[in-house]
Amino acid sequence: MPAIYPFTAIVGQERMRRALILNAVDTRIGGVLIRGERGTAKSTASRALAALLPQVKVVEDCRFGCDPDKPGTWCTECRERADGRKSLPSHVKTTPFVNLPVSATEDRVVGTLDIEQAIQKGERHFEPGVLANANRGLLYIDEVNLLDDHVVDVLLDSAAMGVNVVEREGISFSHPARFILVGTMNPEEGELRPQLLDRFALSVDIVGIREARERVMIMERNLSFERDPEAFRKEWMPKEEELSKKIELARELVDQVTYTSRDLLSIAALTASLNVDGHRADLVILKAARAQAAFEGRTKINDHDIALAAELALPHRIKRTPFQQAEITSDQLQERIEQLAGQSVPSETDEDSEKEEAKPQEKKT
Repeated sequence: MPAIYPFTAIVGQERMRRALILNAVDTRIGGVLIRGERGTAKSTASRALAALLPQVKVVEDCRFGCDPDKPGTWCTECRERADGRKSLPSHVKTTPFVNLPVSATEDRVVGTLDIEQAIQKGERHFEPGVLANANRGLLYIDEVNLLDDHVVDVLLDSAAMGVNVVEREGISFSHPARFILVGTMNPEEGELRPQLLDRFALSVDIVGIREARERVMIMERNLSFERDPEAFRKEWMPKEEELSKKIELARELVDQVTYTSRDLLSIAALTASLNVDGHRADLVILKAARAQAAFEGRTKINDHDIALAAELALPHRIKRTPFQQAEITSDQLQERIEQLAGQSVPSETDEDSEKEEAKPQEKKT
């Protein structure tokens, strides 16, 4: 297997790296769409992230990589094998990385049921697809805007629900399909439909780095990697292991991260002020903010977490005019996010103390 360029060696593109890391911390966020010009490390970052992720514990001989510690998410085969038992033999494997070709059909993505064998022999035979291979890993789609819309729909539905259900002629088979969905595209080759664009939780628009010194750094690192990939990876391995451990700890912490009604109000006020349709953006911002807090080792979100999450969740959801111009510019969005991060809303205890102080004054009047 060819050596993979280290994730921590990527120069710049901080927003793209942050979006990928947040999805690695909590796969329930719903994936990321990376839009940008050619040669901006979109595919390099996606492959590097998969190599960076911690190993996963899977059920022995399971074709779908089920989590042995979560029986409620097991595939149909594992549930039948368990037969009432709460545990199955397991082992540890590397996080899978699956590259979906643009020519993929729906059957290739979701898998197929052998109807003939089911009718003749009464046996249920399921041939796994891409979603099965990508479970608990990373599913990468290059040029996602060139993929058939109905295939993209299926992928996004599975990413949102965390399960793939295949039904044919009254026969049903289900398996977990929880993965990090990463789509990349060049806007010059066409845009995604707004309905599909909204289904990606986070979105990042990237351009080539303009700062001369950073461009020199990119050339030097790439030449060094091409000259001796193994030596280059070994040089960056301490930073890779440090980030991998940080993601692993954040995964264990993310469900413990709390939020207040004040935090929810801040999120709702921001999305409402931008006239964002629906409520998906609000939920995505909350999930991403919790992942950001967990990544930084905290169990409570703050305004800064919300601002960082909004920066990734809102740009592709801002309404556009018939001439495809956003009603609010990215600079204006950034200004509102900074206002959110800097504002101070009194807590419940502060409000109570203010009320206590006001009581004597009320009596005097």
